Amino acid sequence: MKSFYATLLMLGTIIGLASCKKENASKSASASVSSSTISSTGAIAISLASGTTTDSVYMVGCYGKHDKIDTVAFSALPTAIGTYLTTNYSGYTFKKAYTIDSASTVVNYIVVIKYNSALVGLKFTAAGTFVSTLEQREGRDLKGPGWHLGGPFDNRDGKHRDTVAISALPTAVSSYFSTTYPTDTLLHASVTPDNVYVLISKNGVLYSTAITAAGKLVKRVQIEKHDLKHAAVTEANLPAAITTYLTTTYPGYVFDKAFSESSDGTLQGYVVFITSNSTKYAIIFNASGTFVKALPIH
Repeated sequence: MKSFYATLLMLGTIIGLASCKKENASKSASASVSSSTISSTGAIAISLASGTTTDSVYMVGCYGKHDKIDTVAFSALPTAIGTYLTTNYSGYTFKKAYTIDSASTVVNYIVVIKYNSALVGLKFTAAGTFVSTLEQREGRDLKGPGWHLGGPFDNRDGKHRDTVAISALPTAVSSYFSTTYPTDTLLHASVTPDNVYVLISKNGVLYSTAITAAGKLVKRVQIEKHDLKHAAVTEANLPAAITTYLTTTYPGYVFDKAFSESSDGTLQGYVVFITSNSTKYAIIFNASGTFVKALPIH
């Protein structure tokens, strides 16, 4: 098994060689990241999906100070991990997996997949139970708040610059939606870095519909099974249990929109829409704020 420090040196060499091939104006800041910074954040460098502007991204919080990391084949992962990925990320592409060892015992698995053209890093227990979605950062952002303006994660500034007024949707998007789903009521719209519009609507139940700027359907997801009454809820007014779960399970997430669900005046639960790195999710909770289900919607 390769030692933790040997792995860090190898990663630094690969990143440095890749960066040398770029002109100064477009160099990845990853090349200047020190091994101490990497180790202090428990980071693993992963090649970015196509269409981004930097060479690599770091999955942070992967391991502790004295842990060791090594690659592992998908076939050697616990069956529970494959089941989780197939259930929650249908159509995903496997990229990398790692074991995290503490005192020569596997304590965690890190699995990186590609889903909807974006990277998703996931942490699992040694038994294959899901723990959390890993926060991603560029090399220059391993220290500090974890993002910078103009970077792939700059929506973490909380200004919701990806929110789009329904009246401002491109004609191709609004025309496709109104023609295809004439009985839906639009509630919220946002645009992703790959220029896909994600529309939240209600037609008895809540739906998420992703449409390209040219008016082509990408994906439509039914959020829940039952017809309930929905009311918008601010992030500050969500139950503390929901905020705690999201902060722990989706570190670095960005709140997008939330709705309470009720039937005959009785609260049934909540649906919270978030962006975690480059993936949008609908997270469902019961009335007390206990997690029920997560649905990747784009």
